[in-house]
Amino acid sequence: MAKGDDIVRRKKNKANRKKQNRQKDSSAVSARVASMIAAKKRRKAGTRRMCQGMCFSLPTPDDPFNDFHGKNNVKRSEIKKSMPSKVNQKVLMKEKNAFLKKGSVPGGNMKVDSLEKMISEKVVNSNEDHEKLIASIHNVGQTGHAKSQISEIQPDRKVGTQSHEEQTFESSYCPSKYLMMCLKEIENALCHDGTYNSGEDKPLFITTWGVEFWKCYSAGMDVLEASGSSSDVEQIAWIASTAADAIARREKEGLLFTSPFLLFLAPSKEKAVKVRSICKPLKGLGIHTVSLHHGASLDRQINGLKSCEPEFLISTPERLLELLSLKAIDISGVSLLVIDGIESLLASGYLDAIKSIRQGISGKPHTVVFNDCFKYATIPAVRNLLIGSVYRLSLNDSIASQSACIIQSIDVCASKEEKTVKGISALNNVYSNQPLPQPLKVLYVVQKDSNIQELVVALKLNGYSVSSSSCFGVAEVKDSLDSKSNMGPSVSLLDSEQINTAELGEYGVVMIPDFVLSIDNYVHILTRMARNTVDGILHCFLTKDDAPYARPLVEILEQCGQEVPEALRNLCLA
Repeated sequence: MAKGDDIVRRKKNKANRKKQNRQKDSSAVSARVASMIAAKKRRKAGTRRMCQGMCFSLPTPDDPFNDFHGKNNVKRSEIKKSMPSKVNQKVLMKEKNAFLKKGSVPGGNMKVDSLEKMISEKVVNSNEDHEKLIASIHNVGQTGHAKSQISEIQPDRKVGTQSHEEQTFESSYCPSKYLMMCLKEIENALCHDGTYNSGEDKPLFITTWGVEFWKCYSAGMDVLEASGSSSDVEQIAWIASTAADAIARREKEGLLFTSPFLLFLAPSKEKAVKVRSICKPLKGLGIHTVSLHHGASLDRQINGLKSCEPEFLISTPERLLELLSLKAIDISGVSLLVIDGIESLLASGYLDAIKSIRQGISGKPHTVVFNDCFKYATIPAVRNLLIGSVYRLSLNDSIASQSACIIQSIDVCASKEEKTVKGISALNNVYSNQPLPQPLKVLYVVQKDSNIQELVVALKLNGYSVSSSSCFGVAEVKDSLDSKSNMGPSVSLLDSEQINTAELGEYGVVMIPDFVLSIDNYVHILTRMARNTVDGILHCFLTKDDAPYARPLVEILEQCGQEVPEALRNLCLA
């Protein structure tokens, strides 16, 4: 039976009255009370929210924490939107504002939707680049001895440097966003000038050398760049960005700088101009760079230094020394000292000027030396500039690069007794002529079936303590000598058969009394020893019976730029 129109109207009016009454009731109370009333109604109806479902369901083996509130078919979206970082947001907003100011976007009549699509694609690309950076950082340092030289940096922890106690800032597994932004600014400027092609060259922030340098700087270690060349664009960009990031971190801590933070000593005016052009894009981020060289008058540079306080100072040693003599600039607070092109500086006679500049810096700043030459003449200069623990940073696998600043001493002896005497004399010269903070560790590479007892007795009589494995039988002669002889420097003995498995990086002095090794083992020792110092010495003693090894050793010495002894050449001819 169909209902009449009056019945339908009455039901509709009744529903409207109930609705109005509910609205009056909810408006008569506060928002908090209304929410409580609504929650009570949901509890009575059994339609509680997902976050309030613990009352009407019990945990099960499939859902022990009752995450699904008794519902087995609850589907949750697992798609996560990739959100751009703050640095990417700033870059993208800058591009978007530039497009809007022009009134048009690339492509003519491009709509707003296409603009947003283009920006979203850039965000995805930037996120992929960031993932590449993280992957490269985890891969970098797996080769060589990076793990043994640089302490692991834990996130959200203060890193206490070993030789630079003044620098204690938080480091993480990857460089900061501000450092990435500095690299991006430099890269954009170089691409705009045409000096850097981002399409052909890989981005600056995934440069392997830069990541290694950042790790060294974070660990507070000095760096010897032993690739055999002067600094290039990528290396300068990473050094400048790392210094800018350190300045930003210290300013957050409330520290102020009255002198330049970075001092870059360039060998020529052209190199100083190049370094300044790379650092110039950081001016928009608050980093001011000044270049000092003979291209401008001295009075003009003095007036320019009075009007500004540069964070980065690039100069040739001679011009900087003139300004220091006139007290036109203060470099006592420099925290990062970079010396580029050591061979060119030595050829121009700037070594004394560099020493005077280094004495004008108070404390011990981070020091980076680009060793662009493997000649023996540069070794004393590098040793005067790098004192203490250093890190050898080189992506070149050549023998000369890996053995940079390690002196190879090869003596030709007439008998085995003469080899022992010369070995002890060379060891005494090492400790008497090198006033180091800590004595270098000494390693003797010997053969198990040789006369070890005579060598141990000679070492102990000269005040050295000997440590070795039990296979050499050193314990038999230990009690026959005075116990005071064990108070001297320690000398370790290593079986020649264990060369390839031993850790040689901690030894600064390696002695080979009997050349029972192959040339490959000799190269292995040369390129693996003294990884934390530039004072390494490798002594090797030959006799006439070792004449077949003379020619390969001469070639290695010539390749490393070291002087070949006349006795070794004669042995080679024999």
